[in-house]
Amino acid sequence: MRSSYAMFFETIRQDIVYALRAMRRNPAFTATALAALAIGIGANSAIFSVIDAVLLKPLVYPDPDHIAYFFVTTPAGPSYGASATKFNELRKQTSIFQDVSAYEFNGAQLNVTGGALPEQIHGIRVSEAYFRLFGAPVIQGRTFTGDEDRPNGDRVVVISYGLWQRRFGGDPGQIGQTISLGGAAWTVIGVLGPKFDTGLDTPPDVWLPFQIDPASNDNAQYFNIAARLKPNVTFAQATARLQRASLEFRERFPNIMGPRDSFAVQPLYEGIVSDVRPSLLVLAGAVSFVLLIACANVANLLLVRASGRKREMAIRAAVGASRGRIMRQLLIESVVLSIAGGGLGLTAGLLGVRTLLAINPGDIPRISAAGATVHVDWRLLAFTAALSLFTGILFGLVPALEGSRSDITTTLKESGGRSGYSRRQSRTRAVLVVGEVALAIVLVLSAALLIRSFFALRAVNPGFDPHNVITMRMSLAGSRFQKTPELALLIRSAVHRMEAIPGVSRAAVSYSLPLEGIYGVPFNILGRTPASGQYDGRGWMGVSPGYFDVFRIPILRGRGFNERDDAAEAPVAIINQAMSRKFWTHGDPLADRVLLGRGYGPEFAEPPRQIIGIAADVHDTGLNRDPVPAVYVPLAQITDGITALASRAGSLAWVARTKVEPHSLRSPIEAELQKATGGLPVAHVRSMDEVLVQSTARADFNMSLLATFGCSALLLAAIGIYGLMAYSVRQRTQELGIRMALGASARHVRNMIVLQGMRLTACGIALGMISSLGLTRLIAGFLFGVRTSDPVAFALVPVLLGSVALFAVWLPAQRATRVDPVDALRSE
Repeated sequence: MRSSYAMFFETIRQDIVYALRAMRRNPAFTATALAALAIGIGANSAIFSVIDAVLLKPLVYPDPDHIAYFFVTTPAGPSYGASATKFNELRKQTSIFQDVSAYEFNGAQLNVTGGALPEQIHGIRVSEAYFRLFGAPVIQGRTFTGDEDRPNGDRVVVISYGLWQRRFGGDPGQIGQTISLGGAAWTVIGVLGPKFDTGLDTPPDVWLPFQIDPASNDNAQYFNIAARLKPNVTFAQATARLQRASLEFRERFPNIMGPRDSFAVQPLYEGIVSDVRPSLLVLAGAVSFVLLIACANVANLLLVRASGRKREMAIRAAVGASRGRIMRQLLIESVVLSIAGGGLGLTAGLLGVRTLLAINPGDIPRISAAGATVHVDWRLLAFTAALSLFTGILFGLVPALEGSRSDITTTLKESGGRSGYSRRQSRTRAVLVVGEVALAIVLVLSAALLIRSFFALRAVNPGFDPHNVITMRMSLAGSRFQKTPELALLIRSAVHRMEAIPGVSRAAVSYSLPLEGIYGVPFNILGRTPASGQYDGRGWMGVSPGYFDVFRIPILRGRGFNERDDAAEAPVAIINQAMSRKFWTHGDPLADRVLLGRGYGPEFAEPPRQIIGIAADVHDTGLNRDPVPAVYVPLAQITDGITALASRAGSLAWVARTKVEPHSLRSPIEAELQKATGGLPVAHVRSMDEVLVQSTARADFNMSLLATFGCSALLLAAIGIYGLMAYSVRQRTQELGIRMALGASARHVRNMIVLQGMRLTACGIALGMISSLGLTRLIAGFLFGVRTSDPVAFALVPVLLGSVALFAVWLPAQRATRVDPVDALRSE
């Protein structure tokens, strides 16, 4: 038995050695096949590394399958985010949850002063159960207690390993010491380990206690809620119980939830990846098309080569080799070729991963900005090895079956070493070429549609002028600027300082920038309260005078804000066109007053505001979304509660229109802001042109990848057609020589070869066009300003692929015209 196993492995070794020699004897064939395989396998390896990090790897938290993520179901779809009132409601559900945790998803920039140079760091507020729920590793000290997480609890903070090392040199004595955050003293009580994964786009430097009041009536939504299910409780059971709780909640807060809204939970993993999963799966499907094209390509090359090895296979059979033995030899040759291509593909895939990380839009979950979660590991190596093996069998099976069917007697009677074509082989090769052209059409068409979307997005008028505008963020957390009068005084002083800088024409401040989202606050029109109790205004923006001038947003009616619109004057507001169109189909908005934030909590309680102007629409939530109804209010007139809430949960955006290149004035603007604020640092300095580019980063990412796959498909199709025709010309040397000896002209031979290749190309294009009508619907959600059946793309792509195919066919056709009839006949 042992001897038979040894003989078997010896024959396998011999087959591998023979396969390597065959690859070396046919360098042109080997290079063509390896190029196709490297492209196909490399692209799949690159995409798999991202999909593995985002979709396949389990979360690193304790028992992650039982961590529930809270959201609200609405007729328009799931609504994520939570308020203090909803958090308190979930804390009551002790029969289904434990470790109910609130944590901010954006957090705030905090100023660290004292000791080293002042800097802005990122901090989030979390409830006491957060560290227990997510299994945060504490390497020094401890985390919050329940008493510290109650209102008016001690000011304690847990810091990250990175901040501990960077600012405090990893000193264990830092535990128990105080640091200045936002002008207030906080006691460091713990340090988390370096490998703790928060799942947030910007990893926090510090964690502060949320200290949510159990009796709070605050309905502002600006954080997440997660909890662990009790043992033996399913997500369906938890959601059913929460549906009953939502009825009770609606009775307490009738203006907060719609009549068909309801509480629900889902696995935390689903909440993290639900937004990005469709695009990654589409990319995975696209890259699998690239691999199929590569397989068809190589299979066709193997079939062409097999026609020249029929005599070899017949001799093997004549000396006793069984059909199975011949098939095994041919399959091993295919697998060896595929593994070699897989090795090259893995190298190409690693380079592809680096490229992916370079163009990463930054909003793909579970991938840090530096791409630390995407790297080469055993999973990627195993995937590439398995894919190489599968690919070798896939493209090698048909040629192996064909090659093992040689008719010994007929083949050995042939005079030459190059056998002619069989109809069966010709049909198989034709089907493979048609198939790879059809797949290429689908990919190139999808890429063309996304490229059309790319230009359509660039053609959208954002509603403001982004050129020559610089922006920078500043945290005003702490007690110093939690009152509106102090904030208004700071803004006035800082803006005057900025506008005194040579090269600055206008300056202003706001809580958010165009294209980066807008706060959602409901409102009432005095005298026109709807049946539901309030209107959903969707947009709220606090701005200073000059904001509309900086961004050159036209005031279409009425007036803009000025410095007289402060706390001493009557409250005023400006609405945008979208709000005017939606809520004032009849009547004059400038004759009405609005009441903002009613029912959202005491922080939002304010008197009615007179509408004094209508501003042009701005795409605050993205170029690919219509402008939402929005209300602008002067920062000097907002309530102290909103000012305090904004100082804790966000930062101010300073903006300035310049007469020169914006970044050239960065240093003098920073210097004046630090003088006005007493040395507070600024961060996240960008021009609005950069903000505009970043707003379309996800769409650009999808477009870049599909365009890359489309180009790869186009290249593979060209390689396939060229390789097929080149080998066909080589195998038909005798036939072509006879034709030319009998009087056929070079032009006739060339046209014959060209027509043969273009006939297959035309069939592939037709099949691909028909398939694309259905398959391109899968990317409908990624398109903007273009239909999936866009006539421009459907007209240009076939022309493009046909032109590439014509070039690929022309080269071997031209070579066929140089066949010497005498040499061709002598070769046989």
